[in-house]
Amino acid sequence: MTTSTESRGLPFIVATFLGVGLSPVAPGTVGSVAALPLAVLLLHWPILFSSATLVVLFMLGTWCANHLERATGLHDAQIIVIDEVVGQCLTLLILGTWFLTHIDPYVVLALSFVSFRLIDILKPWPVSWLDQQVGGGLGVMIDDVAAALIAAGLVAGGYSLMQLAWS
Repeated sequence: MTTSTESRGLPFIVATFLGVGLSPVAPGTVGSVAALPLAVLLLHWPILFSSATLVVLFMLGTWCANHLERATGLHDAQIIVIDEVVGQCLTLLILGTWFLTHIDPYVVLALSFVSFRLIDILKPWPVSWLDQQVGGGLGVMIDDVAAALIAAGLVAGGYSLMQLAWS
């Protein structure tokens, strides 16, 4: 995909997460992988600071995705991966906050990655509804937040069920 000169600059850099979204293969998955170091960093910060960082990144991502959509004429173009970055960070932050004292950190990292990508790709309701019904930059971002919440909920629920079965 080519982008106009107008689409370059800060919105392009943020929306593509420093160009990661230009990956010719599976840009959403590559964006999620690229988000993992940031997500791990967020786990080491106080939860209020990490949460505030994600809110700011969500708002910046919404603005940048909006700008890139106008410049390219495409809704949720594959090069926009800031939504995957926010979703992956949110999934790991939630699971890490709940489980890091109970589960090996690498397992938490793997569970957050696999569960978020699975939900983001399959798009069960309400993720699919948000993806189809909410337009603009907000639509690009909000379905990945919903996917993150569902992914974290499924992992937490599965862990709780396993704990009940083993006790």
